[in-house]
Amino acid sequence: MQVYTDGGSRGNPGKAGAGVTIYKDGKKIKELYKPLGVQTNNFAEYEAVKIALQYLLENGLHNEPIEILADSKLVVEQLSGNWKVKNENVRRQFNDVVELLAKFPKVSFTHIPREKNKEADALANKAMDL
Repeated sequence: MQVYTDGGSRGNPGKAGAGVTIYKDGKKIKELYKPLGVQTNNFAEYEAVKIALQYLLENGLHNEPIEILADSKLVVEQLSGNWKVKNENVRRQFNDVVELLAKFPKVSFTHIPREKNKEADALANKAMDL
């Protein structure tokens, strides 16, 4: 299963939103988006991953291998264990995601360029517009 996530804010902090697109066997099965109020960009990026994981868990889709693709190098590298989490606000989001990840047998993270994350980006922008 491939899960594309994106978060953003207009201003940093500013009006924020998160977007997620989920594919199973090459077919889009779900789009999710959520307005986040005034938050930082990094908060929104982490929130997008949380929203995706919560959806997968609630819908019984957590027992197969999951690849999370994001254009946030920070989120991918921190959740892959390659970078330390230094910011206290990011640490709370990181800890929330790690707690969710414990319920999944296999999740990997892949950094992708923005151009390959257009659907999740559009959903994050849709959330910011609400």
